[in-house]
Amino acid sequence: MLDPQDLYAWEPSGLAEAEAITSRDSAGLVLLYHFEGYIDAGDTGAQIVERLIGMLPHQVVARFDHDRLVDYRARRPLLTFRRDRWADYDTPAIELHLLRDATGAPFLLLAGPEPDVEWERFSAAVRQVVERLGVRLTVNFRGIPMGVPHTRPVGITPHGNRLDLMPGHCSVFDEAQVPGSAESLVEYRLTQAGHDVLGVAAHVPHYVARSSYPDAALTTLEAVTSATGLVLPGVAHALRNEALKTQEEIERQISEGDEELVALVRGLEHQYDAISGADARGNLVAEPVELPSADELGAEFERFLAERDGDSSG
Repeated sequence: MLDPQDLYAWEPSGLAEAEAITSRDSAGLVLLYHFEGYIDAGDTGAQIVERLIGMLPHQVVARFDHDRLVDYRARRPLLTFRRDRWADYDTPAIELHLLRDATGAPFLLLAGPEPDVEWERFSAAVRQVVERLGVRLTVNFRGIPMGVPHTRPVGITPHGNRLDLMPGHCSVFDEAQVPGSAESLVEYRLTQAGHDVLGVAAHVPHYVARSSYPDAALTTLEAVTSATGLVLPGVAHALRNEALKTQEEIERQISEGDEELVALVRGLEHQYDAISGADARGNLVAEPVELPSADELGAEFERFLAERDGDSSG
C-alpha cells in the first residue's frame, strides 16, 4: 500500500489548534464522520452534517485529495455557465473540520463525498488522523430504509464496539450482507486497530426514504449527543422544526392519496406495534410478525443504491 499520508494535507492553523486541544485535554476528541454517496435514507446524515457546518463555528484541520479519490464521471461536479463563460465550479471537498458545541467543547467532523477508490488507503489515512489527534471515539451515522411507519418513533440500530454508549437499543436482525461503503470500512479497520467506534443507523420509512426526513436526523443527533456528551441544542431545534413541518406534509399527502398507500401505513403500524408489544414482554416471537430477513435487507440496500445511481446518471 502506498503511504496513506499522501492522501491528505494538514491545514497548519487548524492542526495547531487541534493539537493544542489534545495536549490540554487528555480525554481526547470525538470525531464524527459521514460521507455522501452511499445509502443515507431520508438524508439523515446529510442533514446533520449540513447543519453542523452551517450553524457552528469551525475551521479546517485537514483536506483529503479529492482529485485522487473522487470519480468525476460517476458523480459529475456542477459547473456554472453565465452568459458567455464558465463562472463557478462546485469543487468536491473531503475535509476534516474542528467545531465547537454550545458549551465551547471542541470536536471533529470528517465529511464530503464518499471516496470512489483506494478505500483501504483512505481508511489507513483516517486511522493516522485519529491517532495523531488523540481521538477517543469515532461516530458515524446515516439512515437506512426499513418497513416502518412514519407515525411511530424512529428506531435506531447501533453498531461498532461501543454499544454500551447506546443502552436500550439493539439490532432487529442477526446477520446480513449488504453493499459495502468507505464509511463502513473505516469503522471496521478502526475497530480492528483497537479504537473505540460507534455507528448509528436510523430506521427510515421506506416510502419516504428518498426524501429528506428530519425525524430520522433528529433522532440520530439525539443518540449521538447522548453517547458523546456534545451539546447541540441549536441544531436539534432546527431539525425539530423541520420534522414537524415534514410530518404535517406527509399526513396531508396521505389524506389525499389512494387507499393502497393508507393500507400500507396501517399495515406497518400493526407490524410495528406487534413487535414492540412482544419486545416489552421479552418475547420477539410472541406475535405472528416477520422481521426483515438478511436477503430482504440486502435487496432493499441494492434497490436504494440502484435508484440513486439511476437519478444521478442523467
